[in-house]
Amino acid sequence: MHDDGAQPSYIAGVRDNLDEVGAGFDRTPLAGPLFLNSVPKSGTHLIRNIVRMFVPEAQQWHREYIQIPNLRRNLQAFSQSPACASWGHLLFSDDSVLALKGVRHVLLVRDPYDWVLARARFYLSDEFQGSLNHIKNGAVSAEDVLNMMIVGVHQKSPSLDDVFLYNAVAWLGTGVRLVRYEDMVQAVDDIESKAAEAFFRGLLGDCGLAVPKDWRERVLAGADRKQSRTARENLTLGVELPETLPTIQRQLVDYVAPGLRALLGYA
Repeated sequence: MHDDGAQPSYIAGVRDNLDEVGAGFDRTPLAGPLFLNSVPKSGTHLIRNIVRMFVPEAQQWHREYIQIPNLRRNLQAFSQSPACASWGHLLFSDDSVLALKGVRHVLLVRDPYDWVLARARFYLSDEFQGSLNHIKNGAVSAEDVLNMMIVGVHQKSPSLDDVFLYNAVAWLGTGVRLVRYEDMVQAVDDIESKAAEAFFRGLLGDCGLAVPKDWRERVLAGADRKQSRTARENLTLGVELPETLPTIQRQLVDYVAPGLRALLGYA
């Protein structure tokens, strides 16, 4: 797997047991291919694991997270027959546009302010091994790390505006269904509400999936944070990060990517 930077990386962690959990549900075959795209560090495991509870395991593309470096060897994931649900971080390009022709395309994004913190937690965790290992365990301050997540690190990790430009902004207006991570979390947390039902009916419909009577049970099974190896509480950090992004770093986000939060519906 590659991270959102230019250098190879590795994510440690144990395999989840959601294949076994999902087998307990009567899942209707997927009629056409579906791709769950996302900005890295925006809740990929959450949306993927929820959808897995509605799609038969035989139609789930578990070979790889699909990204530009491995796109060509995973083109079969976008075939009409057999139809599959796949996922990854596929940035906008001529090759990715051609590959996704005729494929249902859902794009998950996250508030850039919170994304900076999520990205920092990921880079600092013991579970992640990559090009910035030397900044871990207190080698640099939390503020230093946050600024690296925003402006990038030359030839090692892209800036926030580059990540969002190619992984999200460039896809807007192409028929993609935009989903905000925060809306999904709120719907999970308030699963009995009419708003949550409307959200998941809309999401499942855009994925080409039926809404069975036990949809709530399936959503909660897939959303179990214990099943996500990159969930916040499942990462071990060597430096303490703030709960919310400090004012100066918020201003830096707005300077580096002016208009981004408004474009995505956050301001």
